[in-house]
Amino acid sequence: MSAFPAADRLVAGIFLLFVATTVAGSVLAVFTTRIIRSVCGLALASIGLAGLYYFLHSPFLALMEILIYIGAVCVTIIFAVMLAEPDEPRPDKPTGRSILWWLGAIVVSGAIFWSVARLGLMGNWPTPAIDRKDGSVHDIGVALLTTYSLAFEVISLVLMVAILGAVAIARSGRHHE
Repeated sequence: MSAFPAADRLVAGIFLLFVATTVAGSVLAVFTTRIIRSVCGLALASIGLAGLYYFLHSPFLALMEILIYIGAVCVTIIFAVMLAEPDEPRPDKPTGRSILWWLGAIVVSGAIFWSVARLGLMGNWPTPAIDRKDGSVHDIGVALLTTYSLAFEVISLVLMVAILGAVAIARSGRHHE
């Protein structure tokens, strides 16, 4: 507790907001039947996770979470869905096997949640080392643009060729049908 209890409550409220955002996005990503809604849930969970990384004094990880998962993964999945053929309709009735699978998943998830919550409540956690200077964003940027500039450019070219190849394959498959 600090000398400012209102500030502590505000910080706790913002933290819980990021936790709720992460959980809501994860639930949406897992339980929806539409792929676009699942991708939106993944993006929402990534935003919440980026906020949690920022609370852990890791702004670089928070930024990378947003850039990589929302800027690359989610956009790529949406791009792939837009290029793909519509899938066949699925049966609406759940089978006995799927119900059993969901019950098992709920039991295992509950056990993991209970274990992590118990450890979190009873543990004495060390304070994070905030004042470290090695591995800062500036150092990583300088290394990427000086020492590893060739590797950085080769990776960007490989990603661009992969995207262009995927577009070419998807377009050629549609014209032959």
